[in-house]
Amino acid sequence: MAFACRTTFRSVENFIVEGSAEFSLTVKCIQYIYTGHYMFLTVNTNDQRSIYQQIADGIKELIARGELAEGTPLPPVRQLAADLGVNLNTIAIAYRELQKNGLITVKHGSGSVVASRTSAEREHGELLRPLRTALTELVLAGFSSGKILDIVTHELRTVTKGSTK
Repeated sequence: MAFACRTTFRSVENFIVEGSAEFSLTVKCIQYIYTGHYMFLTVNTNDQRSIYQQIADGIKELIARGELAEGTPLPPVRQLAADLGVNLNTIAIAYRELQKNGLITVKHGSGSVVASRTSAEREHGELLRPLRTALTELVLAGFSSGKILDIVTHELRTVTKGSTK
């Protein structure tokens, strides 16, 4: 199910979709115009992933697409937490995960910035592990090799859309 979020300067919009007594979904969308850079994040309360993981994944996607370039400052933890209506620690955990993966640099007192993509030196095998897991899940779900290749190609195009590399 896709949700369109109208966005304005530093806005948060909540969408509650109710189809039955069993189904309730809240999606929070936020677009930052932070120091001249756009950052669009979506938090879906019906997602199986934790909120911090959704935020970290959203920032990872923005970095992969080149929408958050090296040196781009990220919103302060307190500000992002308040704007998304989540706990401060949720954002701090997301930022720590991104820092652990070498995607951002956190300078206490002066904020977080996107790290150089080349500085994120991780083992080739470590990078392939989640891909293998996802491919295994698709095989176990009964997808053919051709269909899996189509899915991976489509997702790669989606992730790299707008990327300069």
